[in-house]
Amino acid sequence: MVLTADNYYSDEANRQYMSVSQFKDFNGTYGRIGCEFAAMEKLAGRWNPEPSTALLVGSYVDSYIEGTLDDFKSRNPDIFTAKGELKAPYKKAEEIIARIERDKYFMKYLSGEKQTIMTGDLFGCQWKIKMDSYIPGVAIVDLKVMSSITDLKWVKDIGYLDFVRYWNYDIQGAIYQKIVEINTGKKLPFFIAAVTKETEPDIRIIHVTQNYLDEALLIVESNINRVLMVKNGEVEPDRCDLCDCCKHNRILRRPISIMDLAFNV
Repeated sequence: MVLTADNYYSDEANRQYMSVSQFKDFNGTYGRIGCEFAAMEKLAGRWNPEPSTALLVGSYVDSYIEGTLDDFKSRNPDIFTAKGELKAPYKKAEEIIARIERDKYFMKYLSGEKQTIMTGDLFGCQWKIKMDSYIPGVAIVDLKVMSSITDLKWVKDIGYLDFVRYWNYDIQGAIYQKIVEINTGKKLPFFIAAVTKETEPDIRIIHVTQNYLDEALLIVESNINRVLMVKNGEVEPDRCDLCDCCKHNRILRRPISIMDLAFNV
């Protein structure tokens, strides 16, 4: 299957290729538990959660950067009020765009080829990637629109983590870097161009250094076999019993103990 902008997110493409988001659906991150059952339901087309407002705001900014904002607006009429004005979250997206546009250094990192698609064989399966800003021979850059750049998240047995590792954006960088290397022979640095939705948007260019990318690639290598066994139907998927997909498909067969509540089941 040859991937294009039109079919990249299709069910067929997701069945044929592994992606970073799909891997995290199965395996989870520090910030969100994985659910093999929900991941398989998505692949089968039986679970299609509506995108959150936060996700749409990020997509709004992404679309502007890649020059497809008019198309985004036409496909998402719900972002407008009955009077045809942008709803408040998307007015904030316009403020974010104005903020990043007046910083030449930030925009330099977003000046590469937009939404470049590459594929490659890694850890026994075909992967697909789609880069926000690919500067051939120089760098890979991903745009992140978020609530805060500096807030740390507590993870049991680990301690406080920055947002990059909490949401496993280091895995995204590691896979992007490796697939580009497979295609071009060049190992490029990975950067996150981060901007916040705060009252005064904060902006940073973050270099995810090679030691973190190397560690993240080991996480994928250590867990990909289980992911592929589930995806290929060789073993039954586990349920997390916490996500919306599990709640939607829950069938009660017995009571639970009051002690079970302490374990969020």
